[in-house]
Amino acid sequence: MQAALDEHLKSGVTTVCRTWLLRRKDGETYGFTDHDCDLTFDGVIFSAKTGMTAGAIEKSNGMAVDNTEVTGALSDASISEEDILAGRYDGADVTTFLVNWTDVTQRTILFRGTFGEMSRSNGEFRVELRGLTEKLNVPHGRVYHSECSAVLGDRRCRIDLNAAVYSCESTVAAVIDGRVLHVPAADFAEGWFVDGQVLIQSGAGRGQSGRIRSDRLQDGGRVIELWRTLAVPPAPQDQIRLIAGCDRRATTCREKFGNFLNFRGFPHIPGEDWLRSSPDRAVKR
Repeated sequence: MQAALDEHLKSGVTTVCRTWLLRRKDGETYGFTDHDCDLTFDGVIFSAKTGMTAGAIEKSNGMAVDNTEVTGALSDASISEEDILAGRYDGADVTTFLVNWTDVTQRTILFRGTFGEMSRSNGEFRVELRGLTEKLNVPHGRVYHSECSAVLGDRRCRIDLNAAVYSCESTVAAVIDGRVLHVPAADFAEGWFVDGQVLIQSGAGRGQSGRIRSDRLQDGGRVIELWRTLAVPPAPQDQIRLIAGCDRRATTCREKFGNFLNFRGFPHIPGEDWLRSSPDRAVKR
Protein backbone atom coordinates (compact mmCIF):
# COMPACT_ATOMS: atom_id res chain seq x y z
CA MET A 1 0.00 0.00 0.00
CA GLN A 2 1.12 3.57 -0.71
CA ALA A 3 1.03 4.74 2.94
CA ALA A 4 3.09 1.79 4.17
CA LEU A 5 5.61 2.29 1.35
CA ASP A 6 5.93 5.98 2.24
CA GLU A 7 6.75 5.05 5.84
CA HIS A 8 9.28 2.52 4.60
CA LEU A 9 10.99 5.13 2.41
CA LYS A 10 11.13 7.58 5.31
CA SER A 11 12.91 5.01 7.50
CA GLY A 12 16.22 5.66 5.75
CA VAL A 13 16.94 1.96 5.23
CA THR A 14 15.02 0.71 2.23
CA THR A 15 14.54 -2.60 0.42
CA VAL A 16 12.95 -1.46 -2.82
CA CYS A 17 13.24 -2.48 -6.46
CA ARG A 18 11.44 -1.84 -9.70
CA THR A 19 9.12 -4.20 -11.55
CA TRP A 20 7.56 -4.03 -15.01
CA LEU A 21 4.16 -5.48 -15.90
CA LEU A 22 3.92 -6.02 -19.65
CA ARG A 23 0.77 -6.83 -21.66
CA ARG A 24 1.23 -7.52 -25.36
CA LYS A 25 -1.41 -6.87 -28.01
CA ASP A 26 -1.96 -10.63 -28.39
CA GLY A 27 -2.96 -10.90 -24.72
CA GLU A 28 0.27 -12.41 -23.39
CA THR A 29 1.30 -11.01 -19.99
CA TYR A 30 4.85 -10.89 -18.59
CA GLY A 31 6.49 -9.56 -15.44
CA PHE A 32 10.11 -8.49 -14.95
CA THR A 33 12.12 -7.01 -12.10
CA ASP A 34 15.58 -5.57 -11.48
CA HIS A 35 15.69 -7.42 -8.14
CA ASP A 36 17.92 -10.51 -7.91
CA CYS A 37 14.99 -12.81 -7.07
CA ASP A 38 11.57 -13.34 -8.63
CA LEU A 39 8.64 -11.49 -7.07
CA THR A 40 4.92 -12.31 -7.25
CA PHE A 41 1.85 -10.12 -6.84
CA ASP A 42 -1.50 -9.65 -8.59
CA GLY A 43 -1.15 -13.21 -9.89
CA VAL A 44 1.94 -12.34 -11.98
CA ILE A 45 5.48 -13.65 -11.50
CA PHE A 46 8.02 -10.86 -12.03
CA SER A 47 11.11 -12.59 -13.31
CA ALA A 48 14.65 -11.54 -12.48
CA LYS A 49 16.22 -13.67 -15.22
CA THR A 50 16.44 -10.92 -17.84
CA GLY A 51 18.62 -8.68 -15.67
CA MET A 52 16.35 -5.72 -16.43
CA THR A 53 17.69 -2.26 -15.65
CA ALA A 54 16.06 1.13 -16.23
CA GLY A 55 17.10 4.68 -16.89
CA ALA A 56 15.73 7.69 -15.05
CA ILE A 57 12.10 8.50 -15.67
CA GLU A 58 11.65 11.98 -17.09
CA LYS A 59 8.41 13.55 -15.95
CA SER A 60 7.09 17.01 -16.66
CA ASN A 61 4.07 19.21 -16.05
CA GLY A 62 1.70 20.08 -18.86
CA MET A 63 1.34 18.07 -22.05
CA ALA A 64 4.98 17.10 -22.66
CA VAL A 65 5.69 13.41 -23.25
CA ASP A 66 7.06 11.40 -20.32
CA ASN A 67 9.63 8.80 -21.30
CA THR A 68 12.28 6.42 -20.07
CA GLU A 69 14.00 3.27 -21.32
CA VAL A 70 14.91 -0.17 -20.04
CA THR A 71 17.53 -2.71 -21.04
CA GLY A 72 17.87 -6.41 -20.44
CA ALA A 73 19.24 -9.69 -21.72
CA LEU A 74 17.62 -11.57 -24.59
CA SER A 75 16.39 -14.92 -23.35
CA ASP A 76 14.29 -17.70 -24.88
CA ALA A 77 12.45 -17.96 -21.56
CA SER A 78 11.40 -14.29 -21.53
CA ILE A 79 12.05 -11.77 -24.30
CA SER A 80 13.52 -13.41 -27.38
CA GLU A 81 15.06 -11.84 -30.45
CA GLU A 82 12.56 -13.71 -32.61
CA ASP A 83 9.61 -12.12 -30.78
CA ILE A 84 11.12 -8.65 -31.22
CA LEU A 85 11.67 -9.20 -34.95
CA ALA A 86 8.11 -10.47 -35.34
CA GLY A 87 6.78 -7.27 -33.75
CA ARG A 88 5.02 -9.04 -30.90
CA TYR A 89 6.07 -6.35 -28.41
CA ASP A 90 5.16 -3.37 -30.61
CA GLY A 91 2.85 -1.01 -28.71
CA ALA A 92 2.63 -3.31 -25.68
CA ASP A 93 1.18 -1.74 -22.50
CA VAL A 94 3.67 -1.43 -19.65
CA THR A 95 3.35 -0.40 -16.00
CA THR A 96 6.40 0.24 -13.79
CA PHE A 97 6.14 -0.26 -10.03
CA LEU A 98 8.37 0.67 -7.13
CA VAL A 99 8.09 -2.31 -4.77
CA ASN A 100 9.34 -3.20 -1.30
CA TRP A 101 10.69 -6.66 -2.07
CA THR A 102 10.35 -7.77 1.57
CA ASP A 103 6.61 -6.97 1.46
CA VAL A 104 5.24 -6.68 -2.08
CA THR A 105 1.95 -5.21 -0.82
CA GLN A 106 3.96 -2.02 -0.34
CA ARG A 107 4.19 -0.70 -3.89
CA THR A 108 3.32 2.27 -6.06
CA ILE A 109 3.10 2.98 -9.78
CA LEU A 110 6.03 4.97 -11.16
CA PHE A 111 5.15 4.94 -14.84
CA ARG A 112 2.41 3.79 -17.18
CA GLY A 113 2.68 3.80 -20.96
CA THR A 114 3.59 1.69 -23.98
CA PHE A 115 6.61 0.16 -25.65
CA GLY A 116 8.19 2.43 -28.24
CA GLU A 117 11.26 1.82 -30.36
CA MET A 118 12.91 -1.50 -29.55
CA SER A 119 16.40 -2.57 -30.60
CA ARG A 120 18.70 -5.52 -29.90
CA SER A 121 22.40 -6.27 -30.24
CA ASN A 122 25.02 -8.51 -28.67
CA GLY A 123 22.45 -10.55 -26.76
CA GLU A 124 20.81 -7.47 -25.22
CA PHE A 125 17.61 -5.56 -25.92
CA ARG A 126 16.86 -1.90 -25.33
CA VAL A 127 13.36 -0.45 -25.40
CA GLU A 128 11.98 3.06 -25.16
CA LEU A 129 8.97 3.44 -22.86
CA ARG A 130 6.51 6.10 -23.97
CA GLY A 131 4.13 7.79 -21.55
CA LEU A 132 0.37 8.06 -21.94
CA THR A 133 0.69 11.59 -23.34
CA GLU A 134 2.46 10.11 -26.39
CA LYS A 135 -1.01 9.53 -27.89
CA LEU A 136 -1.42 13.30 -28.11
CA ASN A 137 1.30 13.32 -30.78
CA VAL A 138 -0.84 11.23 -33.14
CA PRO A 139 -2.62 13.31 -35.83
CA HIS A 140 -6.42 13.09 -35.74
CA GLY A 141 -9.14 14.34 -38.00
CA ARG A 142 -10.45 13.62 -41.47
CA VAL A 143 -8.50 14.12 -44.69
CA TYR A 144 -10.54 15.29 -47.66
CA HIS A 145 -9.37 13.73 -50.92
CA SER A 146 -10.69 11.57 -53.71
CA GLU A 147 -9.64 8.24 -52.17
CA CYS A 148 -11.47 6.45 -49.36
CA SER A 149 -10.21 7.25 -45.86
CA ALA A 150 -11.59 4.05 -44.32
CA VAL A 151 -9.60 0.86 -43.84
CA LEU A 152 -11.03 -2.18 -45.59
CA GLY A 153 -13.13 -4.07 -43.05
CA ASP A 154 -13.26 -1.38 -40.33
CA ARG A 155 -16.46 -0.02 -38.78
CA ARG A 156 -16.76 2.72 -41.40
CA CYS A 157 -16.15 0.42 -44.35
CA ARG A 158 -18.42 -2.36 -42.96
CA ILE A 159 -17.10 -5.05 -45.30
CA ASP A 160 -17.01 -8.44 -43.54
CA LEU A 161 -13.51 -9.74 -44.22
CA ASN A 162 -14.46 -13.13 -42.79
CA ALA A 163 -16.74 -13.72 -45.77
CA ALA A 164 -15.39 -16.38 -48.12
CA VAL A 165 -15.49 -13.99 -51.06
CA TYR A 166 -12.99 -11.61 -49.43
CA SER A 167 -10.45 -13.88 -47.69
CA CYS A 168 -9.20 -17.44 -47.55
CA GLU A 169 -6.97 -19.71 -45.48
CA SER A 170 -3.98 -21.32 -47.16
CA THR A 171 -0.57 -22.86 -46.52
CA VAL A 172 2.88 -21.77 -47.64
CA ALA A 173 4.41 -24.02 -50.26
CA ALA A 174 7.70 -22.13 -50.61
CA VAL A 175 9.30 -18.82 -49.55
CA ILE A 176 11.85 -16.78 -51.50
CA ASP A 177 13.85 -14.07 -49.68
CA GLY A 178 11.10 -13.71 -47.07
CA ARG A 179 9.09 -11.62 -49.51
CA VAL A 180 7.72 -13.96 -52.19
CA LEU A 181 5.30 -16.67 -51.07
CA HIS A 182 4.18 -19.60 -53.20
CA VAL A 183 0.77 -20.90 -52.15
CA PRO A 184 -1.81 -23.26 -53.64
CA ALA A 185 -4.11 -21.52 -56.12
CA ALA A 186 -7.28 -20.32 -54.40
CA ASP A 187 -10.53 -19.79 -56.27
CA PHE A 188 -9.92 -16.08 -56.89
CA ALA A 189 -9.03 -14.10 -60.01
CA GLU A 190 -5.43 -13.10 -60.60
CA GLY A 191 -4.66 -9.83 -58.83
CA TRP A 192 -7.56 -10.18 -56.39
CA PHE A 193 -5.24 -9.81 -53.38
CA VAL A 194 -3.13 -6.87 -54.69
CA ASP A 195 -3.03 -4.13 -51.99
CA GLY A 196 -4.42 -6.67 -49.54
CA GLN A 197 -2.72 -8.40 -46.64
CA VAL A 198 -1.19 -11.74 -45.77
CA LEU A 199 -1.45 -12.75 -42.10
CA ILE A 200 0.93 -15.38 -40.73
CA GLN A 201 -1.09 -17.64 -38.42
CA SER A 202 1.36 -20.34 -37.36
CA GLY A 203 5.07 -21.06 -37.08
CA ALA A 204 7.89 -18.80 -35.92
CA GLY A 205 6.48 -15.79 -37.77
CA ARG A 206 3.01 -16.07 -36.22
CA GLY A 207 1.28 -12.71 -35.78
CA GLN A 208 3.09 -10.89 -38.54
CA SER A 209 1.37 -9.30 -41.51
CA GLY A 210 2.53 -7.94 -44.82
CA ARG A 211 1.00 -5.83 -47.56
CA ILE A 212 0.70 -7.54 -50.93
CA ARG A 213 2.44 -5.95 -53.91
CA SER A 214 1.48 -8.43 -56.62
CA ASP A 215 -0.67 -11.53 -56.94
CA ARG A 216 -0.35 -13.79 -59.96
CA LEU A 217 -1.26 -17.31 -60.97
CA GLN A 218 1.67 -19.50 -61.97
CA ASP A 219 2.18 -23.23 -62.61
CA GLY A 220 -1.10 -24.19 -60.99
CA GLY A 221 -0.36 -22.16 -57.88
CA ARG A 222 -0.38 -18.59 -56.67
CA VAL A 223 2.66 -16.30 -56.23
CA ILE A 224 2.21 -13.58 -53.61
CA GLU A 225 4.87 -10.85 -53.54
CA LEU A 226 5.03 -8.49 -50.56
CA TRP A 227 6.22 -4.92 -50.49
CA ARG A 228 8.64 -5.64 -47.64
CA THR A 229 10.50 -8.67 -46.41
CA LEU A 230 8.97 -10.23 -43.31
CA ALA A 231 11.23 -9.98 -40.27
CA VAL A 232 10.65 -13.67 -39.46
CA PRO A 233 9.82 -15.40 -42.76
CA PRO A 234 7.25 -18.20 -42.67
CA ALA A 235 8.33 -21.76 -43.38
CA PRO A 236 6.73 -24.26 -45.76
CA GLN A 237 3.44 -25.64 -44.40
CA ASP A 238 2.86 -22.61 -42.15
CA GLN A 239 -0.73 -21.43 -42.12
CA ILE A 240 -1.56 -18.03 -43.62
CA ARG A 241 -4.64 -15.96 -44.36
CA LEU A 242 -5.00 -13.91 -47.53
CA ILE A 243 -7.22 -10.82 -47.47
CA ALA A 244 -8.55 -9.08 -50.57
CA GLY A 245 -6.95 -5.81 -51.58
CA CYS A 246 -8.48 -2.38 -51.96
CA ASP A 247 -6.79 0.58 -53.65
CA ARG A 248 -9.32 2.97 -52.03
CA ARG A 249 -10.73 4.19 -55.36
CA ALA A 250 -14.45 4.74 -55.86
CA THR A 251 -14.51 2.44 -58.89
CA THR A 252 -12.99 -0.42 -56.89
CA CYS A 253 -15.40 0.13 -54.02
CA ARG A 254 -18.37 -0.02 -56.38
CA GLU A 255 -17.32 -2.80 -58.77
CA LYS A 256 -15.18 -5.10 -56.61
CA PHE A 257 -16.93 -4.82 -53.27
CA GLY A 258 -20.38 -3.44 -54.13
CA ASN A 259 -19.95 -1.09 -51.18
CA PHE A 260 -20.21 2.38 -52.68
CA LEU A 261 -22.80 3.50 -50.11
CA ASN A 262 -20.02 3.26 -47.49
CA PHE A 263 -17.34 4.92 -49.61
CA ARG A 264 -15.54 7.46 -47.40
CA GLY A 265 -13.79 9.52 -50.06
CA PHE A 266 -14.73 12.42 -52.33
CA PRO A 267 -14.32 11.12 -55.87
CA HIS A 268 -15.39 14.40 -57.48
CA ILE A 269 -13.13 16.71 -55.50
CA PRO A 270 -10.85 18.73 -57.85
CA GLY A 271 -7.29 17.44 -58.02
CA GLU A 272 -3.97 19.19 -58.58
CA ASP A 273 -4.38 18.97 -62.35
CA TRP A 274 -7.56 21.06 -62.08
CA LEU A 275 -5.80 23.69 -59.98
CA ARG A 276 -3.07 24.03 -62.61
CA SER A 277 -5.48 24.18 -65.55
CA SER A 278 -6.19 27.37 -67.50
CA PRO A 279 -9.10 28.44 -69.74
CA ASP A 280 -9.03 27.09 -73.29
CA ARG A 281 -9.50 30.05 -75.62
CA ALA A 282 -10.36 27.73 -78.51
CA VAL A 283 -13.62 26.73 -76.86
CA LYS A 284 -16.50 28.79 -78.18
CA ARG A 285 -19.43 29.63 -75.99
